[in-house]
Amino acid sequence: MNKQNIIKPRKLSGFMELDPKDQLVFDNMIDKVKQIYLRHGFLPLDTPVLELSEILLAKSGGEIDKEVYRFNKGDTDICMRYDLTVPLARFVAMHSETLHYPFKRYQVGKVYRGERAQKGRFREFVQCDADIIGNGELSLVADAECLKMVDEVFEALNLQIINQISNRNILFGYIEGLGYGKCTKQILTILDKINKIGKDNAREELAKLDVKEKDIESLLQIIDKKGNFDEILSEIEDISQNSTFLNGIKELKEVYAYLKAMQIDENKIELNLSIIRGQDYYTGTVFEAVIPNHREFGTVCGGGRYDNLASYFSEKKFPGVGLSIGFTRLFDLLLQNNMLEDIPATNIALQIIPLGNTLLECLTLQEYFSKQIICDVAYEERSFKAKMKDAGKQEIPFVLIVGENEVVSKQYSLKNMATSEQFSLSKEECLQKIIATLNTK
Repeated sequence: MNKQNIIKPRKLSGFMELDPKDQLVFDNMIDKVKQIYLRHGFLPLDTPVLELSEILLAKSGGEIDKEVYRFNKGDTDICMRYDLTVPLARFVAMHSETLHYPFKRYQVGKVYRGERAQKGRFREFVQCDADIIGNGELSLVADAECLKMVDEVFEALNLQIINQISNRNILFGYIEGLGYGKCTKQILTILDKINKIGKDNAREELAKLDVKEKDIESLLQIIDKKGNFDEILSEIEDISQNSTFLNGIKELKEVYAYLKAMQIDENKIELNLSIIRGQDYYTGTVFEAVIPNHREFGTVCGGGRYDNLASYFSEKKFPGVGLSIGFTRLFDLLLQNNMLEDIPATNIALQIIPLGNTLLECLTLQEYFSKQIICDVAYEERSFKAKMKDAGKQEIPFVLIVGENEVVSKQYSLKNMATSEQFSLSKEECLQKIIATLNTK
């Protein structure tokens, strides 16, 4: 081919692509998350990447509309999903009569947002979501279960987190009680971004909404409160008699009681009244998990309670609570900071290396070993030394050397690549030794 016709290989910015070794780590971590979800009785769901635009954009607006990948195929207006929540809402509305409630589902899948690619922000990323959906009503036990699951997920990933928990009704009701009911959402939006804009800018923006100076200071004091549940609740439970505020206090106390019954480690949770979660659909419990030793990472998991999941698709009420982990972003942060779990560069447990004219015997042996372990045959035409060196580079734990004498005697040379020990064993004994060694790691 003419060199001028060679296309330079490159990929779109904002799309993660890992080498096989890192992909093994990524997949291993995803598997751990799935196992926690399954252990709590959640069922897997895999909705399409493409949705009708009228469905996917039903609950969007503002910046999200600008970020959606949207195109037409013939007369069909199509979008690529930008999260996993709207597809869940559509699914629940379509299958509401056949689902069992509370409906617990988890979904791990890629979502797409056409935002400006930058460090820590991706246009294609994997989300790990879990939601519990009720039919008409849903116990606050579901909120506690999601919080407990966050704790277990990050424990499985060997990451120390603190889950910051609040209830939107507390601030919502307090603002209403001060007499600012008409601009409650605007005030919450300002308070939600205070870490980005700072308190002085927040004061200016609140003043523009005609919030009195003394009320601004009281709001800033409230969102500064974080720590032990009992202590913070005792400080704030009498500061307002607004019914929404009092309901938020009541719900938070109930969720906390369930968490204690579930024996959650109280060092991994804190009441933090600055947690608001900007999305309007959150109506009660809200939470955000952070890694205390790396708060610069920001939120690594978030979620909360919403009153009506499928309001755009059904007249029925489907309250729910859920959590979401932006897994691609989390993995990238861990990768860049050398915080990933150290696992072997390959999933192969045994490589069989033929010596002389023994390839057919090696393939037969592969069938035997592959029933219980991952086994590979080095069948390419290369020297024995090169094959051994390659097995070492791949970090394959065991090599089985099969020469013509081994074929006759049925005693094979098994080498432990980590210790350099070599044994002459039957295939059954080889398998037992490999399994026993791998199980001790």
